[in-house]
Amino acid sequence: MKITQTNLTDALIIEPEFFGDDRGFFYESFNKKAFASATGITENFVQDNHSKSSKGVLRGLHYQIKNPQGKLVRVTCGEVYDVIVDLRKSSSTFGQWAGVTLSAENRCQLWVPQGFAHGFVVLSDSAEFLYKTTDYYAPEHERCIKWDDEQLAINWHYKKAPLVSEKDANGCAFKDADLFE
Repeated sequence: MKITQTNLTDALIIEPEFFGDDRGFFYESFNKKAFASATGITENFVQDNHSKSSKGVLRGLHYQIKNPQGKLVRVTCGEVYDVIVDLRKSSSTFGQWAGVTLSAENRCQLWVPQGFAHGFVVLSDSAEFLYKTTDYYAPEHERCIKWDDEQLAINWHYKKAPLVSEKDANGCAFKDADLFE
């Protein structure tokens, strides 16, 4: 497995070892021992989620202020541009964002540490997005930062107006967001 540090402290791009030939392919999408050995991350994953979205759908920027979730995210069908924002005031990369293209073709995964907001926009006709979380979904603690926040100035790599939920359209400004210490 190949590990690449993003420009944000503690956030990693993970490329699993891939075996393919004319019959198809095989790769381990997750192996707890190998993941811990390669990344130093020993988090216990408690929930797996799977979503499907159409082209132009943007989901995010989501996080939980209590019961924060670390996430290991990947795409199994299609392509997304995945974005994370460091919300940890004590971090040297506080208030900065990083983005990476995740696709079924590149098989890259992104480790989103606790204390980060997360979102993605679908670039292909549709995409299936899978992620493991280190804590359970707690809707009472969920927060949303507006995807087009002027202060963050995220380049979503999508030229048209995205399709967003009412919750995401009404997200708060970064300057007003609940943050982590």
